[in-house]
Amino acid sequence: MSIDTPSINDNRNYNYSGFEGFQRKDYNDIIELIKPNSKILDLGCGNGALMLRLIKERNSFVKGIEISGSGVEICKSKGLNVIRGRIDESLPFEEDEFDYSICHITIQMVMYPEVLLREMKRVSKFQIVSFPNFAFYKNRLELFFKGRMPKKMLFGYSWYNTGHIHQLSIQDFEEFIRNIGGFEIIQRSFIKSDTFKDKLVVLWPNLLIQFPIYLLRKTNETN
Repeated sequence: MSIDTPSINDNRNYNYSGFEGFQRKDYNDIIELIKPNSKILDLGCGNGALMLRLIKERNSFVKGIEISGSGVEICKSKGLNVIRGRIDESLPFEEDEFDYSICHITIQMVMYPEVLLREMKRVSKFQIVSFPNFAFYKNRLELFFKGRMPKKMLFGYSWYNTGHIHQLSIQDFEEFIRNIGGFEIIQRSFIKSDTFKDKLVVLWPNLLIQFPIYLLRKTNETN
């Protein structure tokens, strides 16, 4: 089956037709992490909605890579600089070619997340990574009481027809970047203010945050 062949209730197809203008609410959190006039690489850029906002709101130079033919076509129709390809293999860019590389809600969908992270570190000074936290309390409750893969974690899909092939938690991710080496955590989106709710989040982020966003910086440390 082609990755672009339409199929009912199947999100392995990466078909963005009909979702040309779709935007996620957490784009605001990512944009806040970006300094104006930056060079940015958006990995798994989808319909290009985040790229457009970065260009308009941060006056940034942005390139994108997307595996979906429909996504690339939509991006190009918007005048965006996007190529088609996988993001979990050697990227066609020079070392430190970008200020930031972004992988938003996509790392759990690639075959080789460790290759993706190493390439992000190679081509950019800063890395922004987000993902669905499998250890979020609603997923734990659904798994505990129903004894099956949580539908909320799979965005309503089933275990067999979802592109989410690597389920991970906040603890898993932080252990992952320590094992790869060469990363420093600069900011985590789940630490915001001194309200009671946010204090609980700081104490138990792995339990209470559904979609963490990390700002990383590469260091001289390597493994």
